[in-house]
Amino acid sequence: MDRLVTSYRRIPPDAPVRLSKRTSNLFRPRTPSTTPGLDVSGLDGVLGVDVDARTADVQGMCTYDRLVAATLPHGLMPLVVPQLRTITLGGAVAGLGIESSSFHAGLPHESVLDLDVLTGDGEVIAATPDGAHADLFDLFPNSYGSLGYATRLLIELAPVAPYVSLEHVPFRDHEQLGAAVAQVVAEQAHEGRPVDFVDGVVFGPDEAYLTLGRWASQASHPSDYTGQQIFYRSIRERRTDALTVADYLWRWDTDWFWCSRALGAQHPAVRRVWPRRWRRSDVYHRLVGIELRYGVAARLDRWRGKPTQERVVQDVEVPVERLAEFLTWFDREVGMRPVWLCPLRLREPAGPGSAHRWPAYPLDPGRTYVNVGFWGTVPRRPGAADGAVNRAVEREVAAVGGHKSLYSDAYYERSEFDSLYAGPARAEVSKRYDPDGRLTGLFEKAVTGR
Repeated sequence: MDRLVTSYRRIPPDAPVRLSKRTSNLFRPRTPSTTPGLDVSGLDGVLGVDVDARTADVQGMCTYDRLVAATLPHGLMPLVVPQLRTITLGGAVAGLGIESSSFHAGLPHESVLDLDVLTGDGEVIAATPDGAHADLFDLFPNSYGSLGYATRLLIELAPVAPYVSLEHVPFRDHEQLGAAVAQVVAEQAHEGRPVDFVDGVVFGPDEAYLTLGRWASQASHPSDYTGQQIFYRSIRERRTDALTVADYLWRWDTDWFWCSRALGAQHPAVRRVWPRRWRRSDVYHRLVGIELRYGVAARLDRWRGKPTQERVVQDVEVPVERLAEFLTWFDREVGMRPVWLCPLRLREPAGPGSAHRWPAYPLDPGRTYVNVGFWGTVPRRPGAADGAVNRAVEREVAAVGGHKSLYSDAYYERSEFDSLYAGPARAEVSKRYDPDGRLTGLFEKAVTGR
């Protein structure tokens, strides 16, 4: 903490305050900084696990990979474990995270009991849901560092079993798929059997699967998808499966969902010589970063006479009753496949009272949403404006009453952005904790790339 505060004081007053960290799961462009960033090198660990209270005291830059490694030996895990190993706890809370337990456990920030935040004025504030800094606590989710950086978080944990059994349920129709999601979330069961995890993959207009996960005390032959076999392909190939709890939590990381195929990592010959330790989302992210920087593939495509590509890397939340409508539009206007589905609801209050609301990403309590994730490129249509497909996605998401995550490209006008992401409330909190404007604003981070 001393190094962190010292590094803050060394940043010139007219320079932006940013983190200095090696990994990132952001996909939006940023203006390079020529000044040093915040030294967070000592804030990447687990301070303690309280087995009886089922809580963990965790530093803000601790990756979920390290966090899970500390909790699983105690038979515990965070309530929601985002699917990529190098997502940090502070990043998941400030930038929103999601996974297959979110249909009953909500989002990562909902299991935070209290947190310490380095604010724009260089102070470290202890924020709780009902304390003197409740305004900062409420606005911190979806702030992406625009209100400060989490240095420590106390989070709830949940018990685990050794294995997760999987059932891949096929659907040939978007309407039936949406109805099934709504039923599973409402009942937390399918065909009379309890469900602990649920997500899904859409491979085409008439081929989709929901993967239902259930805790299991034993499994005769658990699968291993860190070697030659590839998890997302198995969804189409088998009706049931089983994984150890650790392999289940990181099932999507090995091949970055399916995105590793663009880098050749799924070709059998390449896979045999590609070291397992490099089959990780952070390795693939670095390779994509190199491509974005030097544009080798783009130059080859131009040389071959192929159309230029528009990057479409987005996660959006759609009300479940509008899911079929959105997927039908997506088939027609974007056509990218596969697509990931992950249902979510805000957590129900443990006792009397209303559910907690989070102004910067306002989801309705008691309503089921489905995260729709799609990541790749599409051919740029002749004469189309820059970001045309991404802009169309934003319009359609708004039309169906949904929300869009801000980790990737965004094209909103300022007024619309502020109406969607609590602009006036954020401005008030920023004025209180960052009176000199040292931190870059959320609009500037998400839309203008500062």
